[in-house]
Amino acid sequence: MPVVTVGSSTVNYLVTGTGPGLVLVHGTGADAQANWGPLIDAASGRFTVVAPDLSGSGATVDAGGPIRVEDLVAQVLGAAEHAGLERFHLVGHSLGAVVAVATAGTRPEKILSLTAHAGWARTDPWMAFQMDLWVRLVRTDRELLARLLQFTAMGEETLRARSAEDFEQAAAAFTAMLGGAEDGFERQTLADISVDITGLLPHVSAPTLIVSSADDRIVPPHHQRELARLIPHAELVTVPGGHGLPFEDPAAFTAVITGRLDRMAAAV
Repeated sequence: MPVVTVGSSTVNYLVTGTGPGLVLVHGTGADAQANWGPLIDAASGRFTVVAPDLSGSGATVDAGGPIRVEDLVAQVLGAAEHAGLERFHLVGHSLGAVVAVATAGTRPEKILSLTAHAGWARTDPWMAFQMDLWVRLVRTDRELLARLLQFTAMGEETLRARSAEDFEQAAAAFTAMLGGAEDGFERQTLADISVDITGLLPHVSAPTLIVSSADDRIVPPHHQRELARLIPHAELVTVPGGHGLPFEDPAAFTAVITGRLDRMAAAV
């Protein structure tokens, strides 16, 4: 996988496919492949897909210390430029949705379309309290954090359908995912707590779709409604499922995103 130097970081990114540019920005605790694997498979036949590992994830290396949204924006733009993309469609999930929106507000001339799932403009006390618990748990017991995320990140229908064995297997998979970069999850979560991109929202000019999961207990739907209200001409769609929809129901998540991308690509 290629790498590019952006400031003090060496950003690892995935690139595959041919066609118009499509940049994917992952969420907290994930990496490009874990967050976007099914979408990459579905889109790479008609898009040039670029998916960076943000600071704290995958093989990306930085100087340590606090992670700032503006640094992640620079990493996204650096990977896209290094891959040869002048303009591109942009998709983000969770923290990646925040970074995607901030990227579209920072460099609007580069963005063909913006799709943001489970994003928010400013962290409120509800979210900060929950994320502080994540930080405390990841410092002491990653398995307990993975278990907590099973019933906060997933939607009601998924939880009702799971057996005891399903819960254990999912918790084990999340524990393994959280065991990536030693302090990456903690640093990304602290970045989540500090989010405030409200000043950038009026500068987003690309066609924008805000995707909200109906059962999102981590970034509740009123945050996506606020994004749709503050971003000029943004469209809001609500889908079944929880905050972790890319992991909970990859097929449904991929269908929502690819449907939007195909319409946007046809309009360009």
